[in-house]
Amino acid sequence: MMEVFFNLSVNVLIQSLIYAVLTYGIYITYKILDFPDLTVDGSFPLGAAVSALLLVNGADPWLTIVAAALSGALAGLFTGIIHVKFKVRDLLAGIITMTALFSLNLQIAGSNLTVDRATPTIFTSGIAMRLFGGLSLSLRKLIISALIAFAIKILLDIFFKTKYGMLLFAVGDNERFVTSLARDKGSVKIMGLVISDALVAISGCLVCQEQRSFSATMGTGQMVFGLAAVIIGSTVFRKMSFVKGTSCALAGSLIYKLCIQIAILLGLPANLLKMVTAVLFLVILIVGQSRTREA
Repeated sequence: MMEVFFNLSVNVLIQSLIYAVLTYGIYITYKILDFPDLTVDGSFPLGAAVSALLLVNGADPWLTIVAAALSGALAGLFTGIIHVKFKVRDLLAGIITMTALFSLNLQIAGSNLTVDRATPTIFTSGIAMRLFGGLSLSLRKLIISALIAFAIKILLDIFFKTKYGMLLFAVGDNERFVTSLARDKGSVKIMGLVISDALVAISGCLVCQEQRSFSATMGTGQMVFGLAAVIIGSTVFRKMSFVKGTSCALAGSLIYKLCIQIAILLGLPANLLKMVTAVLFLVILIVGQSRTREA
């Protein structure tokens, strides 16, 4: 019994850390830029598709993370250009890119692509085995996922303190102020979308390597998950101004995945998980709004 509980706990932590990278990306667009970027549901499987294709063709698993990030960045760039240069509304710009990416993902990896067990991933690569070869696969996944999630968090926290990071916050808070600084607010938005979707694609890459598979539908609902995780983290730490936004996103990812795992343990059928996700998101929104009004 204890072993089962331990394995479930480790699995929840692994999933939380991997999806936290996606949550960081949505934190940038939703909380900082105030931009509803539906590109996420396309850039997440894009990162997975690129990773799966490269892995089955013998590429270094660590390099697939870079390739996934670049592909996600291009997706964010496309959305940004549509919105900024062609004056398409933010929501519609994301929908256009997401729709285009669905077809692109099918061209890259088909509807499904499985990575053979003999193919190395970041969790079974030479570096991973040299450093953590004495541990079980689950513990290796946990440690490597944690290292990646916290490394990205630290880099983001450092970036947010730079001039360009502060411009991101300024665009979300007051676009006119950015213009008064002789800065192009459109370029700043595009930069934010590029960074955001690069992170989302990295998360998709990590999920692909952890599960050793790609599915064309794996991006469905990822925007909802990310928003819910960001809102949960922001709500829980609302009165703790010293807690960084990236920390809130990480905590929100953990809480959300824990709720889903509890629902599964209670016997919820797998085909109802999306419904539970939607209901949980609705509850989070209602609670968050009521607390805002009370404040």
